[in-house]
Amino acid sequence: MPLRQPPTVLITGATDGLGRGLAVALARRGATVLVHGRSAARIAATVRQVRATGSGEARGYRADFSSLAGVHALADQVAAAEPRLDVLINNAGIGADVPGGTARLESADGFELRFAVNYLSTYLLSHRLLDLLRRSAPARVINVSSAGQTPIDFTDVMLTRGYGGRRAYCQSKLAQIMFTFDLAAELQGSGVTVNALHPATYMPTKMVSTPISTIADGVEAVSRLALDADLDGVTGRYFDQLREAQAHPAAYDEANRACLRSLSAELTNRSPV
Repeated sequence: MPLRQPPTVLITGATDGLGRGLAVALARRGATVLVHGRSAARIAATVRQVRATGSGEARGYRADFSSLAGVHALADQVAAAEPRLDVLINNAGIGADVPGGTARLESADGFELRFAVNYLSTYLLSHRLLDLLRRSAPARVINVSSAGQTPIDFTDVMLTRGYGGRRAYCQSKLAQIMFTFDLAAELQGSGVTVNALHPATYMPTKMVSTPISTIADGVEAVSRLALDADLDGVTGRYFDQLREAQAHPAAYDEANRACLRSLSAELTNRSPV
């Protein structure tokens, strides 16, 4: 079943880089774009840019994903204000090098920062908005991950030993893909599909010092998963840009995914599925 037209799309991390490019591109296709960011000024500027397309509407939402309370607040605001949500694009994240350089940083809740922002916020926000997504079905969840994937050491998930920014980033991105497969199975038959992708290689964003791809490459890949009719009903897949691909073998390990499910429920104080 195709998405409603025009769709309402929530993009996390929508005030710069790939997220901002997506906001403008999807608005040009008529979408109502819910712009999430941390800075009120950046949110307002992105909303103005989206509205200037003359095709789509935009509304702003502010939240800091380094705090689970911030994720809960965003979910509460969206659920209270929006009558429907057709597409959730979990794009917000931090890269391997910044903030902190080589230093290990923690979130407001005491979790390793990249695991918290890149993965736990995705996990929690998606679950908090499931009722709205189900009511809006057909609907889609897209997790913007990466080809950089590292198996999770469940004896030291917070990387208190041998910390490295790239290792932290890559394990958080593998966790997103593992979550994608689990959530897709949980939502089978609901009309809500869940997919993950590596949007492009080293786009010129604040995470990258030596770009290879363009923002337009990433926008094309994510937009396809978000709105294109040829993805109707497709769920539980990982894409490398425009192609379906294989994630790291650890993502297909049922025991690993069960460990991640249990840990994620514990850290976010959810009842495990």
